[in-house]
Amino acid sequence: LKAKHILVEQEFEAKDLLRKLAEGKPFEELARDFSLCGSAEDGGDLGEFSRGQMVASFEQALLKLKPGEISGVVKTQFGYHLIKRL
Repeated sequence: LKAKHILVEQEFEAKDLLRKLAEGKPFEELARDFSLCGSAEDGGDLGEFSRGQMVASFEQALLKLKPGEISGVVKTQFGYHLIKRL
């Protein structure tokens, strides 16, 4: 599996980022500017990983996406994610 993501602390932040995406802002730019994850400097790129490596709610949301699609807000114990399947 391959994905990019944006991690924030609050649900309202993730919803605000969804609005920015809808307005045409690039996912990678928003990841660099707002994500709390170390992957932020790489535009949110998590690289390749196998099933079972990510927390269940993250993986379940990712598997529902087609390549290029972006999820809605996904909550995990780490915070709130927007996920882009690659």
